[in-house]
Amino acid sequence: MGRESRKVTDLLVGKASGRYIHVTPMKARRMVNLVRGQNAEKAITILKFAPQAASLPVRKVLQSAMQSILDKREGQGLSVERSALYVAEAYVDEGPTMKRFRPRAKGRAGRILKRTSHITFVVREAAKKEATR
Repeated sequence: MGRESRKVTDLLVGKASGRYIHVTPMKARRMVNLVRGQNAEKAITILKFAPQAASLPVRKVLQSAMQSILDKREGQGLSVERSALYVAEAYVDEGPTMKRFRPRAKGRAGRILKRTSHITFVVREAAKKEATR
C-alpha cells in the first residue's frame, strides 16, 4: 500500500544524506549556506572552487542527491535535464562528538573534541515555464 499511495510529485525529489562526516557542523554549514536555493549545476561549481576543505564532502553529498533524482526519473522512463535541478533544502545536523585527550603542562590533560556532521540535501526539478504568446 505504501508505494501505490505515493504521489507523483514525491518521485520528483532526490534526497541524499552523508552521515558521520568528519567535518565540524559550523564549517559544513558555511558551505551549505552558499548553495542553498541555487541551481544544482551552479552549486557544484561553487563547491568545486571553494578553498575550504569542507566543500569536498558537501559537494559529494550534493552530487549523490542529484544522481538520485536522475536515477528515479530514468527508472520511470522519463528524462530530466541536469540544468533543471535546484537545491530545495540543505541542512547540517551535528553528529556524535569523539572525545580525545592530549597531554598538557604540569601533568594535566587537555580535551580534544572531534566533531562530526550529518549533511542532508534535497534536490528538486524546477517547474518548466510555459511559453506565452
